[in-house]
Amino acid sequence: MILQEMQKAIGAYREVLRLVRRLPKDSRPYYAKYARENFVNYREIDSNDPNALQELLQRTYNHSLWVLKKYSVDQSAADRLKNICSD
Repeated sequence: MILQEMQKAIGAYREVLRLVRRLPKDSRPYYAKYARENFVNYREIDSNDPNALQELLQRTYNHSLWVLKKYSVDQSAADRLKNICSD
């Protein structure tokens, strides 16, 4: 179970970095660093809370949509991330 959760989180991080590549060139370093910092900060979630990872993944997806919208990137680009975050 823990391995599946870890793979899910890593998959979400990978997808976020793919989405960062769709942003304007000058904003990519900021969002890549932001994503890295957040994944590092939240790498230890409460194992007693069965919903903690799912809530974190949902926030990841929602924030990614906000950033894509901010830069007028087609939000369907986040479909793979949505699939990871909604399983």
